[in-house]
Amino acid sequence: MNIKAILFDLGGVLVEWDGVTPLVRLTDGRITPEQARRFWLESPWVQRFETDLCSELEFASGVIKELGINLKPGEFIEEFSRWDRGPFEGATEILKELQEEFSLYCLSNNNKIHWKNPGIKTLLIYFSRTFVSFETGFMKPDPSAFKWVLDHIPESPAQILFLDDNQECVDAAVGLGLKARRVDGLSGVRKVVSDLRCTKNR
Repeated sequence: MNIKAILFDLGGVLVEWDGVTPLVRLTDGRITPEQARRFWLESPWVQRFETDLCSELEFASGVIKELGINLKPGEFIEEFSRWDRGPFEGATEILKELQEEFSLYCLSNNNKIHWKNPGIKTLLIYFSRTFVSFETGFMKPDPSAFKWVLDHIPESPAQILFLDDNQECVDAAVGLGLKARRVDGLSGVRKVVSDLRCTKNR
């Protein structure tokens, strides 16, 4: 496997993000954890907000109505802002290490609220380019999100390893010729990197 670049998702891979447990709680269990996970990929209001097509208050009002949550928009935004808890412990160290071997990029479904998290900035210095949905206008698993990346970096699809915690996004990347693996947190990243190094040394 001739991998020259690693393309990282952030939430659930390098960053501690939990939008599942809070949604199950806020809906009093009317949606399952799997439905909550898919909500962040499929909700029209999430897609609008994370591609910068609506305001924070419009997003909050839309989600509250869509899920039947008993909160005011300002209260929802306050809760939502806390669901991104910053980088996992050890994330900067592993990026610093990998930077010596690979070009590093990130491709994230993200928004202006969570992008302000000071912890995110400690990761960004290790990426040659960042591709964020509220800036590009494309959300994973839409193939357009990956095509945007491929149009802006020198590596070919077969030279890129993509890591994400959602299988739908992994499948979309594979469909465009990237190598891709689903990982949960830094332990998953370390396992994939170890396997990659073993392959290179054979």
